[in-house]
Amino acid sequence: MPGELSDAKPVVPKIQQLTDKMKSEIEAKENKTYSVFKAVEYKTQVVAGTNIFIKVQGDPNEFLHLRVFEPLPQENRRPSLTSYQIGKTASDPLNYF
Repeated sequence: MPGELSDAKPVVPKIQQLTDKMKSEIEAKENKTYSVFKAVEYKTQVVAGTNIFIKVQGDPNEFLHLRVFEPLPQENRRPSLTSYQIGKTASDPLNYF
């Protein structure tokens, strides 16, 4: 249903590729280099496009939550990082943020 957050899903190649594209932007904002940047799970929210919430392992014991907006195809725009949270753990659930 539009607007609702989906259940957590296992990562597919498209989500890891999207995560990889966001790595340098987050590293620049945090002034930090992550040794790992592996998507662990994701959820989606259909809006006027799609919000993709991704749980990412950034270091062996550190996780991040990313929110990436993927516009509708006819808008001919690239996905963009709209927000993120650092200092998460493997057990923290992905929620709206």
